[in-house]
Amino acid sequence: MLLEFTSKNFRSIKDEITLSLVRSKRSGLEENSFEPSSSRCPPLLRSAAIYGPNAAGKSNIIKALDTMRDIVLESAEESQRGKKLPLMAHAFSVETRQSPSEFEVIFIANDGVRYQYGFAATQNKVYEEWLLAYPKGLPQRWLNRAYDEKSNNYIWELGDKLRGKKQIWKEATRSNALFLSTAIQLNSEQLKPVFDWFSTHLRVAGIGGWSPSFSVSQCEKLESKTRILDMLRAADIGIIDIQLQKEKFDSRKLSPDIPPDIRHQIIDSMEGEEIIDLKAIHETEENGRVSLDFNDESDGTRKLFAFAGPWLNTLDNGYVLVIDELHDNFHPKIVKFLVKLFHNSEINKKNAQLIFTTHETSILNQEIFRTDQIWFCDKKSDQSTRLYPLTDFSPRKDYENLEKSYLEGRYGAVPFIQELKEAMGF
Repeated sequence: MLLEFTSKNFRSIKDEITLSLVRSKRSGLEENSFEPSSSRCPPLLRSAAIYGPNAAGKSNIIKALDTMRDIVLESAEESQRGKKLPLMAHAFSVETRQSPSEFEVIFIANDGVRYQYGFAATQNKVYEEWLLAYPKGLPQRWLNRAYDEKSNNYIWELGDKLRGKKQIWKEATRSNALFLSTAIQLNSEQLKPVFDWFSTHLRVAGIGGWSPSFSVSQCEKLESKTRILDMLRAADIGIIDIQLQKEKFDSRKLSPDIPPDIRHQIIDSMEGEEIIDLKAIHETEENGRVSLDFNDESDGTRKLFAFAGPWLNTLDNGYVLVIDELHDNFHPKIVKFLVKLFHNSEINKKNAQLIFTTHETSILNQEIFRTDQIWFCDKKSDQSTRLYPLTDFSPRKDYENLEKSYLEGRYGAVPFIQELKEAMGF
């Protein structure tokens, strides 16, 4: 479960931004929030939607969280020795180009404990790293690591509550790696819930979402296939069944037009593998059941099928799902359908959370979202990203038309469109 994500000096993000899923005191749509079991933890929201114009930095907010996850999972790998971290500081300011990028998350791990973890790093070095745990609602500082420029060494503070071979972990931590990642590689049991939240419970999908492979694998099991079909039927896309046909890869079926070098690569990678042929079954009054190759379905249908497996898996396990441009290739009613699955406590029994960027304004209303679930991303005069909540504007409860107010520019975060003649200087 995610409480807050904070980032600074990453791509278009110059000044600190914070996305919060902590429920405000404002009432309404109580089903869109839940009470976590963690001690002294505030109520949390089931979803958050981020609106804003193109090039304002919405995708960079998603990338910041995804990059933090990647560094946690991979920085201590032996293959990363001597390599640069995947970071890009804000480039439009002299003061930020050489400064570290910063990331912090506050979350509840699978052990029910709230944690506050973050780090500051450049491509070549981790400058700071910190971890606080709240096992009984009270803070315990387990880790504080800070690079000292004068001595060219790290100053370490490893708390008494952190157990294990701390000195060995500290000495094994490279300057371009995280202590958390290194300690996990060296078998720290106590830090596993923190690492596992990043590796298992935080799911980030960029523009386009997922390939259909996970949904296909789920369709090999009757129970999960039935649930995927129920989801597709609920979305009214006309598919009543999915058929999987498997056959061994046969290089003789490759097109003769494929260049020889590429042909050899395909054969080397696919030799002995199984190919799955996916068919969608439709029901018609005139011809009964009709089978179509899945590639002949619409982009939106294929994308919804690809979403179905991960979507249901997230709801079943209480994961945090982060998606860029959820509206892409989807009808507005499909976007609404997908979001409301997270808001339904009978379906979302484990309190999964959804964070997404979108341009789909038809769902921007107080029948679907609480006002504390809506966020706006805008570009400041220095070309940096600004993130702020709708609650800053105290919209009138229940009857203010949020979509109309947003498109009219009341909340900002809309593009300023010039006339073509004006834009071209005529």
